[in-house]
Amino acid sequence: MSDIVKQHFDAVAPQYDRQRRQLIPCFDDFYGIATDMVNCDNEAPRILDLGAGTGLFASFIRSKYPKASLTLIDLSEEMLKGARLRFGDDPSVSYIAADYTTYPYTGKYDAIISSLSIHHLTHPAKRALLRSIHGLLVDGGCFVNADQAAGTTPYWDNYYMTQWQTAIKQSGLANDAIEASIARRKVDINATVQDQLDWLREAGFAHSDCVYKHHGFAVFAALKGPCFS
Repeated sequence: MSDIVKQHFDAVAPQYDRQRRQLIPCFDDFYGIATDMVNCDNEAPRILDLGAGTGLFASFIRSKYPKASLTLIDLSEEMLKGARLRFGDDPSVSYIAADYTTYPYTGKYDAIISSLSIHHLTHPAKRALLRSIHGLLVDGGCFVNADQAAGTTPYWDNYYMTQWQTAIKQSGLANDAIEASIARRKVDINATVQDQLDWLREAGFAHSDCVYKHHGFAVFAALKGPCFS
C-alpha cells in the first residue's frame, strides 16, 4: 500500500470516526449488513481485521461476539491509536502496525474482515491478497469486505461520485473535511463487483457474493468450504 495512502490516513485519524457517518450516506446498512455476514461456529472466534483503522468495524463485531479475539492490523499507527482508545486495555485485542499485504501471519482465523481499505491496492495486489486470505481462514471460515466498487462503465462511476458528493455536501460536514475526503478518493483504485467476485472464486472461495450495494459502496461475503450443489 502506498505512502500517499498512509499519509492521507495519518492526517485524518483524529477525526475519522466522527466523520464516518457523514461520509458514508448508507452507513447503517453498510456496516449493519457487513456485521450480519460475519458468522462463526464458536462463541470465541479469532478474527483478523485488515486495514482496521480506528477499529470501527471491529467494534461492531465485538458487540456481536463479546468473547472474540481480535487482531487489528493497519499501516497507520495514528489510526491504530484511535483503536487503542476505543478498546482500552481489552486483553483480547491485539494491534499490528504493518502492511497487511506482506505481514508474515502465523495463525489461522475463523473470520477475516475489512472495511474501506482493500480498494487502495492495485488489482494484482487485490488478487494476491484474496488468495492469502483464503489460506489464513480455517475451513468454514468467512471473509467479509465492506468496501467500494467501481461502476461497470465510466458513466456509472461519474454518477456514483456525483451522488456521493451531493450527499456529503448536505451532511453538515465542514468544507475542509469534504475537500480532504474528495482528495483522498482520487487515489482509490476501485474494481467492479464482477471483478471482485471473479477474484474471490479464483482465490478458492466456494461461496461468495455481493450481498449489499448502494452506488459505489458494496459488501462482499465469502465462505471457505466445500461447494454444495
